Amino acid sequence: MTGNVSRGSAANSFRAFRVAVEQGGVKAGVTLLSESDLPAGDVTVRVAFSSLNYKDALSARARPGVTRDYPHTPGIDAAGVVLNSSDPRFSEGQRVIVTSFDLGMNTSGGFGELIRVPGDWIVPLPAGLSLREAMILGTAGLTAGLALEALERHGLAARSGPVVVTGASGGVGSLAVALLAARGYQVVASSGTAGARAWLGEIGAERVMDRGELGDASERPLLKAVYAGAIDTVGGNTLVNVLKSLQYGGAAAACGLAQSPELPLTVFPFILRGVALLGIDSAGCPMERRVEVWRRLASEWKPADLEGFAREIGLDELDLAVDEVLAGRTTGRVLVRVAGE
Repeated sequence: MTGNVSRGSAANSFRAFRVAVEQGGVKAGVTLLSESDLPAGDVTVRVAFSSLNYKDALSARARPGVTRDYPHTPGIDAAGVVLNSSDPRFSEGQRVIVTSFDLGMNTSGGFGELIRVPGDWIVPLPAGLSLREAMILGTAGLTAGLALEALERHGLAARSGPVVVTGASGGVGSLAVALLAARGYQVVASSGTAGARAWLGEIGAERVMDRGELGDASERPLLKAVYAGAIDTVGGNTLVNVLKSLQYGGAAAACGLAQSPELPLTVFPFILRGVALLGIDSAGCPMERRVEVWRRLASEWKPADLEGFAREIGLDELDLAVDEVLAGRTTGRVLVRVAGE
């Protein structure tokens, strides 16, 4: 892979952070591609911004379970401007968001200045968001919004009681804290990231606790009923303890497995306290629901200080940032400037 490739170094080319698996191992860096390298699709988009997610970091290091074939351009998030479209729903110059589905997994993703995707993957940029703001939110913001929507559809309200957010210093977790706080909820943030306590308080957490309080295994079938609801991003024993700690009729929205995909749990929380476990999937979320959550994120749910959630990097800085994400050394969001606005 070649680093620091200048834009426009070859005719009809674009820059992309490309990952290859070679005999010497995994190599990644910025290189030049041509439009002929893009997959078939209805709409070609010039990507202004993307964001770095945990799934992108796994793909960038060829970890199993994300990307099948290499060379590959990761990036499950993209926001940009339509260059051309055979889909009548989209027109040249239109600003759009593309997140999830297969983008950045086995389809060339947002870490390239151009993407080509099916029209069914595209959300028009809602009024109230810039392309930059859309990618500070990205899949993480969409996931947090879907979790909030699911909990409120279940009946959760600000008057119900405290809501706990696990993995609160990460992208989904921190945005969930902010969304809940803006809605008037009493938010308890659980985090194991050193130095994140003050920041979590600034974005809306009323209390911050060490992740060990919920992360350690407990043999007790039920724990003290504390929380009216939860947004869990880590799974494993943490989610188990969250479910055991829900008030009667409470619900937990589960959207991650950073701790573990296992759920060693009895049925007691469900049959004795009537709690609910709500699964959150942003990848295959129906378009109608996806568009509505993006509309809310651009209006009544929009965090007051989105810039405070992200640090910006360029394509040439991605390789180092990938290692930071995999090592758990990041807080909030990593915004990737691709072609820029």
